[in-house]
Amino acid sequence: MYGWRGRIGLVVPSSNTTMEMELHSHLPEGVSLHTSRMPLKSITEEELLRMNALAVEAARLLTDAGVGVMIFGCTSGSFIGGADFEKNLEMKIEEEVNVPVFTTSTAVIEALRTLDAQSLLVVTPYTDAINEREREFLEANGFEVLDIRGLGIEDNLEVGRLEPRVAYQLAKATFVEEADAVFISCTNLRTFEIIEPLERDLGVPVVTSNQASLWFALRELDVNDKLPLGKLLREY
Repeated sequence: MYGWRGRIGLVVPSSNTTMEMELHSHLPEGVSLHTSRMPLKSITEEELLRMNALAVEAARLLTDAGVGVMIFGCTSGSFIGGADFEKNLEMKIEEEVNVPVFTTSTAVIEALRTLDAQSLLVVTPYTDAINEREREFLEANGFEVLDIRGLGIEDNLEVGRLEPRVAYQLAKATFVEEADAVFISCTNLRTFEIIEPLERDLGVPVVTSNQASLWFALRELDVNDKLPLGKLLREY
């Protein structure tokens, strides 16, 4: 039986081609992943809010698979309306599915707090408008955003085509010594290959959307395997 240690449910945008693949590549033995989708093509505020309105139905379908925890796997979709909006989204889904639910943004916040990070450098594939919403969200949760830089991409399929070196190079170019951590945002941005080398090169923890989501889900399932995905999953 797949998922004999635990089953993770994942709700992702329809155009996301990365998150499932990254999570599958590092699932501990006995943990399975089961996915549902919400319609989204462009990373704009209008489309993200429209997608979120369909999140409950997408999540409800996953309950048939007997999942033990559920991820709303879209970073920008979970921070776009602010901190209160994100918590309300979690609660709304959880009331319908009766299993623990968390958003990627929640996982990122918890990961950064666990790593005792206060001053952040943030890199994203987003436009300036979406980045400003992310800055507001992180600052509302008590973090100092030293800098946030994006690639200005709206087409989510284009984000999924980017090689891992793009995130690595942007993070390295943005880094300053005052930073406690680097956060690489977006569940459709490929990052798993560059977390370990980036931490070695910069000397600070690196948190990414998919890494934090996997870490939080495994913690909810009481699966404590250590994985080669940065300090977060090696030590916590």
